Amino acid sequence: MNTNLFAALEPAQPASAGWYTAHCDGGSRGNPGPSGFGAVVEDPQGRVVARLSEFLGRQTNNYAEYQGLLAVLGWALQNGVRQLRVVSDSELMVNQMKGRYKVASPTLRPLWEEARRRASALERFEMRHTLRGGNQEADQLANEAMDRGMKNPAARTATRPAASPATTPAPSPAHRHEQSIASRAYTRKLDGIVRNGVVHLLDGSLPDGTLVTVSAKLTR
Repeated sequence: MNTNLFAALEPAQPASAGWYTAHCDGGSRGNPGPSGFGAVVEDPQGRVVARLSEFLGRQTNNYAEYQGLLAVLGWALQNGVRQLRVVSDSELMVNQMKGRYKVASPTLRPLWEEARRRASALERFEMRHTLRGGNQEADQLANEAMDRGMKNPAARTATRPAASPATTPAPSPAHRHEQSIASRAYTRKLDGIVRNGVVHLLDGSLPDGTLVTVSAKLTR
């Protein structure tokens, strides 16, 4: 077992080193609301070997993010992968997996524990945070899962081999903006903390462009 399992990302190694790379993403339309995850797995030569997606029913964004991580970890273990690097646009999940953030949510904690258990079964495991633009295909698969589930809740899971390179074009910026506007029609209390002038949510997340009002609790 490598002692650097959850350490900061080390310099990238050549493909011959045997690293598989998985991009995973999860989303929720309403938070909580109809949710799903998507993931793309590449082998050490950069070839896509699996595309995973699932509709999760009514859940939060962070729940969906963890389910995407669990899916790629499960796939890796089932297919004999020993070294896995996961890329996610969930800053919360990445930092929780690295031990930088605590997992206070009773809903997320068992998912975090299971993800750590599966990651520990690999020889080496790393996580990297990316902005949404670096996770486009996984984001697309997550949205497809939500579309599929909202039309037919019984059609939950889709695991696609990578034989066909054809994919549906990613949603346009205008379409994503419309989704963001639609998701504003609710009120939800989320706990957070300010670091360097930036509010970091401790649990839950909000779509880009969401208008928020911050109520601060100050102590002397």
